[in-house]
Amino acid sequence: MASEQDNLSGLEFYPLTMERWADLEDLFGPRGATGGCWCMWWRLTHSEFERQKGEGNRQAMRAIVESGEIPGLLAYAGGKAVAWCAVAPRDQLPRLKRSRILKPVDETPVWSIVCFFVKKGYRRKGITQQLLRAAVEYVKQQGGKVVEGYPVEPRKERMPDVFAYTGLASAFKKAGFTEVLRRSETRPIMRFYIEEQAT
Repeated sequence: MASEQDNLSGLEFYPLTMERWADLEDLFGPRGATGGCWCMWWRLTHSEFERQKGEGNRQAMRAIVESGEIPGLLAYAGGKAVAWCAVAPRDQLPRLKRSRILKPVDETPVWSIVCFFVKKGYRRKGITQQLLRAAVEYVKQQGGKVVEGYPVEPRKERMPDVFAYTGLASAFKKAGFTEVLRRSETRPIMRFYIEEQAT
């Protein structure tokens, strides 16, 4: 009998609101996804992040959600959250602006997809691609025109999941994103132009 991990065609996607906060806590677990991050890495300076790593980051993310801001989407299988995708207007993610490699390409207002977290047992099954498509649809509903991502394109065929938290370039390509710039051999900047895809 196939497990629900083997059949992910029925995934459902929802924006993270306070009604779903407990689902995020359950998905991220006591380590806050990875190393107490709670998906705050892109929103803080390095010193701020280190200072509040763990519980401080959890409280900071909760405060964002309580304010009514949507920091990303949850993917559900069988009624349980199994994956996360952080997506927000780029100006809400100041670490991108400070990055030498990921600084703005141009003046175009973009929404940025900066992080994925997939529950163990559900990885390497194509969930990232589905999350990317759901994120594009969400941005479209918010009136956004361009969605940007910062995946890795590893030199080796396989890399540890923890280093691929921004997604793999291959998944972005499969979801319809195209490369627009590359300042580092392994870090393309990729975009999905919603207006061009409109029917």
